Amino acid sequence: MSENRGQWSSKTGFILAAAGSAIGLGNIWRFPYVVGQNGGAVFVLLYLGFVTIVGIPYMLAELAMGRATQKNAVGAFSSLKKRSAWVLVGYLGVTTGVGILSYYGVIAGWTVGYIFKTAFYHRSVDFSAFVADPLIVTILFAAFMFLTALVVYGGVEGGIEKWSKILMPILFVLMLALIAYANLLDGASEGLKFYLMPDFSKINGQMALKALGQAFFSLSLGMGLMITYGSYLPKSDNLPTSAAYVSFFDTLIAVMAGLIIFPTLFAMGQSPAEGAKLVFVVLPKLFESMPGGSVVGSGFFFLLSVAALTSTISLLEVPVAYLVDEKKLDRKKIVF
Repeated sequence: MSENRGQWSSKTGFILAAAGSAIGLGNIWRFPYVVGQNGGAVFVLLYLGFVTIVGIPYMLAELAMGRATQKNAVGAFSSLKKRSAWVLVGYLGVTTGVGILSYYGVIAGWTVGYIFKTAFYHRSVDFSAFVADPLIVTILFAAFMFLTALVVYGGVEGGIEKWSKILMPILFVLMLALIAYANLLDGASEGLKFYLMPDFSKINGQMALKALGQAFFSLSLGMGLMITYGSYLPKSDNLPTSAAYVSFFDTLIAVMAGLIIFPTLFAMGQSPAEGAKLVFVVLPKLFESMPGGSVVGSGFFFLLSVAALTSTISLLEVPVAYLVDEKKLDRKKIVF
């Protein structure tokens, strides 16, 4: 394996980095609003079932491809079978990662903006006006992408693994604190009931399809990311336990996000079907009304920014790894 590629220095480092890749806006921003729009607890059960039955085996296959070939998404398919049309799947993974990063970074920029909005504004932010301001949105997007590039510039061990070991524990502790606070609110128990007590009469085919899609999106599957991360694993690593740990921590964070969002929503008397704006419209109203709300609100959006950063790092690593492996370019020259 080329020294230019790098390798994880420990199993813990890999698990935190891969879990950080999977844990992001898909868990804390997207998962709660999709649950809210699709029947609550019964959707959660379907999602957990798909993660177990489909997600973990699929992740194991991607990690195995990466470790066996020591290549990126394109190189892995090429190594398995020369001159095969399957290599197009690898190219699709690389381009998909770039495509997701292009909008993911914009939403991540919103989270950074809201750290300061909730800290220094004593009234709710006008979300529509905020996202419609091209100058602010572009500056925040650029700043977030620059921060992402700095981490990937540091390489596998010195950049991605190092920062994942710092950011992931911070994320977990912040979420525990917010869960404790949210569930002490008056009316929070109704939110827990909606989130944890399934109504099986709501199950339908469309809900199942959305649950499957959420499982793939949440676990970062199907875009060559786990192939790329698997290529940095040593041959001695136990892949089944690695896939299980990554899936467990990813799912745990998604479930924890719901334990923050739904008690808060019902305590405020808001609809759980608010949609994609839920985190940016409903929660700031709660922070505005609570004692010390500016601190709690800033903490929440800092948490969301941390989760987004661990994902944008991995999304950028996919095309970078492709260029390092296939085009023999130096990481430090091409990452920015």
